[in-house]
Amino acid sequence: MAGRGYTIFDTAIGRCGIAWGEAGIAGVQLPELREIETRKRLFQHYADARETRPSEEIEVAIEGIAAILCGDDADLAGVALDMSAIPAFNQRVYQAVRNIPRGETRTYDEVASALHASGAAYSVAQALGRNPFMIIVPCHRVLEAGHYADRISLNGGSVSKRRLLSIEGAQPTTSKTLFDVLLPVARPRPQA
Repeated sequence: MAGRGYTIFDTAIGRCGIAWGEAGIAGVQLPELREIETRKRLFQHYADARETRPSEEIEVAIEGIAAILCGDDADLAGVALDMSAIPAFNQRVYQAVRNIPRGETRTYDEVASALHASGAAYSVAQALGRNPFMIIVPCHRVLEAGHYADRISLNGGSVSKRRLLSIEGAQPTTSKTLFDVLLPVARPRPQA
């Protein structure tokens, strides 16, 4: 492989994108509402990549991603990721998250504890919010305290964590209601 390449591929949830370079996969883009938006997002992150046919190694990753998004099991542990521009802490987070089994979830705090970085739940959340390796690094398996399914990373497209967890057959997550969001900030009523 010379330089960066990318391709768009079909999955059960829509047309995804993947970009790669000589060191491995640079990023995965889940589908936006329209394919043109998925391509635009890929171009924003990987402007130097050109659309090309993927190598066998990248094809294996594409097939694995498509299988997972169809509800099947696939092992992506051997997929090489280009982490040359990824901060060291984020690399540790991504490696820990890659070890979360399909159908299971963890909280940001549990991931921080596994990294022996107690109190770093916010830093874990920030790292996963920047995860360029969607599905390969299954950040959708990491939830807020209380197992709330919060928003997905920048490369998440229009797909939600809840939908990805549902596809994998994970235990139901809790959703915040309007009361959960407003009640903690609502002023107490004056007592008569």
